Amino acid sequence: MKTNVLALVAAAAFGACIVHAQSEPIVAPASLIIDGVPPIPGDLAAQLAPYGDFRPHAMLSWHPTRREMLVRRRLNATNQVHLLAQPGATPVALTDFPDAVPFGLFEPARGDYFLFSRAESGNEVFRIFREDIASKTVTPISPEGERASSLAFSRKADRIVYSTQPVDRNNPDRSARTIVHVANPLKPATDRVIARLDGGGWSGFRFSEDGRRLVFIEYMSATQSHIWVMDVATGKKRRVTPVSKEPVYYAETRFSKDGKALFTISDRGSEFRRLAYLPLDGGAEKVLSGQHHYDVDDYDISFDANRLAFITNENGSDVLRFVDTTTLKEMSRPPLMQGVIGGLQWRPKSSEVAFHMSAARSAGDVFSYNLATNELTRWTNGNNPQLNTSEFVEPRLIKWRSFDEREITGFQYQPPAKFTGKRPVIVNIHGGPEAQARPGFIGRNNYFVSELGVAMIYPNVRGSEGFGKTFLKLDNGMNREDSVKDIGALLDWIAQQPDLDASRVMITGGSYGGYMTFASSVHFADRIASSVSVVGISNFVTFLERTESYRRDLRRVEYGDERDPAMRAFLESISPLKSVDKITKPLFVVAGLNDPRVPYTEAEQIVATLKKQGTPVWFLMARDEGHGFAKKPNADYQFYATVEFAKQTLLK
Repeated sequence: MKTNVLALVAAAAFGACIVHAQSEPIVAPASLIIDGVPPIPGDLAAQLAPYGDFRPHAMLSWHPTRREMLVRRRLNATNQVHLLAQPGATPVALTDFPDAVPFGLFEPARGDYFLFSRAESGNEVFRIFREDIASKTVTPISPEGERASSLAFSRKADRIVYSTQPVDRNNPDRSARTIVHVANPLKPATDRVIARLDGGGWSGFRFSEDGRRLVFIEYMSATQSHIWVMDVATGKKRRVTPVSKEPVYYAETRFSKDGKALFTISDRGSEFRRLAYLPLDGGAEKVLSGQHHYDVDDYDISFDANRLAFITNENGSDVLRFVDTTTLKEMSRPPLMQGVIGGLQWRPKSSEVAFHMSAARSAGDVFSYNLATNELTRWTNGNNPQLNTSEFVEPRLIKWRSFDEREITGFQYQPPAKFTGKRPVIVNIHGGPEAQARPGFIGRNNYFVSELGVAMIYPNVRGSEGFGKTFLKLDNGMNREDSVKDIGALLDWIAQQPDLDASRVMITGGSYGGYMTFASSVHFADRIASSVSVVGISNFVTFLERTESYRRDLRRVEYGDERDPAMRAFLESISPLKSVDKITKPLFVVAGLNDPRVPYTEAEQIVATLKKQGTPVWFLMARDEGHGFAKKPNADYQFYATVEFAKQTLLK
């Protein structure tokens, strides 16, 4: 690999001569490529250690016959699959690999084995494996070198469906294809390809109860998708959602028990995504959550209990609700703390539903709720006993007006009262771009708030989810920089606050938030102290040309098609790389060498240009990571460096 930046392990552009007498410098993991980052004092690691030692838990899968579950939690350096035998028990690790295992699914008849997926070094080329519980034997199921996803069992547990997408990083012009497989996971040789679909947006495959049909989603964009049904025996498919003048978004679709209808999430006729019941005979779509003017984020159905659990996103916080599938009427809901819910799943042959939940003072734990007894059970504790999380700051919802008088919102974590005077600010911009800042656990960033007295603001600029489909589309195409203007308006708002210091603001973000960070560094160089961009886009044209083929067409819908001359010219004009001469404040750039979404070259090219013009820049890249650092030693060092960067550029 020929690249100037990869070969550099040079002295810092600034701060390299600072001597820390307190302790020996931290030794960085060998996997990291470091350029311009000064020695990090060893005592900083000791100060930060408690804030990086949380072990959030995520619900993965119920055992089919016993009240136990698979959960995801960190084992050593990465997240792995664990078995949790009962509430409060110590999770037992079932997988132990150098790379993270994000997913695990029990075989739903006897639970003698589970399936899991794993990629290598952050490349996201996930492969499906079977692990037999008794022998711990691991057997590959999906083809090597193809990205597998959308795994689901049939009701009888005799077959699985999954999709793969060929990956060839040496052939960026390859057209995306999605291959649909059906197999008996106990006999991988039975794997049969039942369909080959053009494009990379096919997902969400689910069997009907009788196992004869599949339902799945054709994802076109963040605001448009279609539902299809396929015959498993023949591979013949038909689109079941009607043609509409206005784009309609569908997600998370499943067959009803009798196979005559579908449950789905739909925004047909609404600003928000609602739970809906869609007859397959052409009947009208019936809305099940129309009384709630919020997005439905997820749901799960229990045909055993005749209940449907669903989650509504209400100003960023999640609310758990229930529907009787016999009457299609909503039931009473349990009182839960404010937080963010995921992993919703019914226990077989019961009225108990499990989920994981995080909040400002909770790193993330697994709970279950029994509708029959109205009992809420906590299964795990992911907090670090070295820290009293009850003292962590709760966020408050803030609002400001942007350039067009549109209201923009975000969450502010204000330092405790022991910090007096105007506080410096870190603005942390989410990725996506159609993601959403939520009032959940901010992890290591609690150190900035609790120990350094820095206010953290997480904005939801236009284009964010959770605020209706009109708001979601406001940053598309030629409107891209309107979202950057929302950050400019936030800087105006900060300047008006008596407890915030507008002269000390640092911008940071990852992925699309990394682009927003670069763009803010260009447009607001005279209003910020510094910025930290993590796996960010520096040039939309080179990004679209180099991102993996299975993502490219979907990204073109969001950002614009660089093959169109007019759009290409526009994308070039707004790309931070083209205005890098306007970046005058210190910048810290982080990348993963194996990133399939935002290739490392996006970081490399802007760092090289900044160095040539003499702008202070730090660079950190991991050889064994992709779209963000998943391995704890790498993530720890990234945070050590980020804190040191903030101390030198924001807090002085």
